[in-house]
Amino acid sequence: MLFLDERPEFDRRVLEVLRHPLEDGCVTIARAAHTIVFPDRFVLVAAMNPCPCGFLNDEQRIYHCTPDQIARRRDRIDLIVDVPAVPVQAIMDTQPVESSAHVRARVCDARAAQRAHYQDRHALTNANLRGDDAVSIFYGPDVKARDLLSTAIERLGLSARGYDRVRKVARTIADLAGSTDVQAEHVAEALQYPLVT
Repeated sequence: MLFLDERPEFDRRVLEVLRHPLEDGCVTIARAAHTIVFPDRFVLVAAMNPCPCGFLNDEQRIYHCTPDQIARRRDRIDLIVDVPAVPVQAIMDTQPVESSAHVRARVCDARAAQRAHYQDRHALTNANLRGDDAVSIFYGPDVKARDLLSTAIERLGLSARGYDRVRKVARTIADLAGSTDVQAEHVAEALQYPLVT
């Protein structure tokens, strides 16, 4: 995992250089007359405030950032998850939540399911699928899931890239739930994330 804290502080050229390793799973280093290619599979995670002042969507504070300033902070990131400020009551609440160990077990099970499904391909996970392999990402969707995705494509104007991302995220959500088929609820959850369209 490569974690970029305060993502807007990184020069745009740095992010552009990361595109090749992210998409191809390798990094090429060229020096003088020699070129070496190293395997490089990683997950890019970035954190940032939603706007320059950091108070966008905060009901307790006023912000003065323009829509243009906010739009410039969005990159071609597959998933964008908004993490609002935690209310004091939630911090003080002692109700049990899902443990990290349980979440880890679900992630390990989902990755094992993906490895088993893609064992005849070069991909290891849903995110790694490219080209013709990506066609099979939505294996076993039910009719409601397919209809919901079709409706979303029309209403949201998803591009081919956006369509593939929704399918990959829905498939991953299904894997995390231990479901063989992608169901409408998995597609609905995938569509809640501000995916690149």
